[in-house]
Amino acid sequence: MRILVTGATGYVGSRLVGELLDAGHEVVVATRHPAKLAGFGWHDEVTGIALDTDDPAAVAAAFAPGAPAASVEVIYYLVHGIGEPGYRERDNAAAASVALAAKDAGVGRIVYLGGFVPADDTLSEHLAGRAEVAGALSIEAGAEVVWLGAAVIIGAGSTSFEMVRYIGDRLPLIPLPPFAEHAIDPISIRDVLYYLVAAADRELVPAGAYDIVGPDTTTYRGLIGSYVRAARTLRAGVPISSFHEALLTKTLMSRVAGVIVPVPTGLAVDLIESLDYPMTASGSLLSDVVPDPPGGLTSVDDAIDAAVASPPPQPVDRLADPHHLADSDATWAGGDVLRLRQLARPFVLPIARPALALLTSVPGPLAGAVRTGLDALVGLIPKADPA
Repeated sequence: MRILVTGATGYVGSRLVGELLDAGHEVVVATRHPAKLAGFGWHDEVTGIALDTDDPAAVAAAFAPGAPAASVEVIYYLVHGIGEPGYRERDNAAAASVALAAKDAGVGRIVYLGGFVPADDTLSEHLAGRAEVAGALSIEAGAEVVWLGAAVIIGAGSTSFEMVRYIGDRLPLIPLPPFAEHAIDPISIRDVLYYLVAAADRELVPAGAYDIVGPDTTTYRGLIGSYVRAARTLRAGVPISSFHEALLTKTLMSRVAGVIVPVPTGLAVDLIESLDYPMTASGSLLSDVVPDPPGGLTSVDDAIDAAVASPPPQPVDRLADPHHLADSDATWAGGDVLRLRQLARPFVLPIARPALALLTSVPGPLAGAVRTGLDALVGLIPKADPA
């Protein structure tokens, strides 16, 4: 099929493009900044288009007769502005624009990757916004929608996993508020990609909303514990009582976490404020209509082991395992030791660069402190004027 992937330069989207190409599909990728596509290993195998989903006129033009997106049969909608000011309203408006343009172009199906939406009257901005986007994509006489809901996605480069990584690496004593005991159904990036590819098949997957999960249910505490074991570090959890949690509001804790971890603060804040709810499947499971992948679904421990064992970043189309870090993933991903190596490498003679492996012996909290300081210094260096 001819398929359009929005959000193709993101964590999931960049890996999905490779999977679709491997499956024999013709892929069109959309991004606000087409020049960025050159940084992805698959860029010569796709048709790239400029598409700003915040601009309804630009969206309509992209799907106009004769335009590259006009003849696509399936759209993967992976756009999400979490962490940006006013993202909830912007996400809804963008989804509505794409749905209308897809209807006019005769697109048959939109596959949307969102999150679980707990039954609660006071959802966070992030969780409420995910459901609203699904609604905005579903319009009368428009493309049929397959909405896949997922909780934590495990893989090096995934925002959720990277937050777990930095908490496990940087904090010898890990605070465990009551929400750390909430149940979650995480899923590995390998299984997410498998289900996304399957969702394009209209004969296999009827339109509708489905949850996608891995084989294990755990808790946020259990997820951090699995990471600590895989990373072979010694850490202790410090329970925070409900009384102390009332004093340390969710907003305050999320702001502190945004400072502790190098993930963009707005992104960290929005994600942490969504932890008030158990993240377990509550609707129809896609596994009821799609058979398990060859070899079965990936366990939490196997996914975390693969992410922790990631070699140096590689082009996204040449990853030995989708859990590994790609050179196109966010610059803050991959851990403090990787970042320290990247910062030190230009100043070390090639013959001495193998010695950078010694950085792995630096204690995690110290590596985090040094990395934070160096990143701050790098930020003070004036940028060259491209003119």
